[in-house]
Amino acid sequence: MAGENKIKLTLVRSLNGRLKRHKACARGLGIRKMHNTVEVIDTPENRGMINKISYMLQIEEA
Repeated sequence: MAGENKIKLTLVRSLNGRLKRHKACARGLGIRKMHNTVEVIDTPENRGMINKISYMLQIEEA
């Protein structure tokens, strides 16, 4: 689809010791390592995962 909005996500807090659901959200968004940035499409599903783990992420509009 043309003109999709994207969001840049950077993991700034470790996944160690987090809830399984929060780790699953990070994996679902494609986040693997600390301080790596990924771009995801702005969909309601992705927004829900981002909101759940927002305390671990740095979020920017791409």
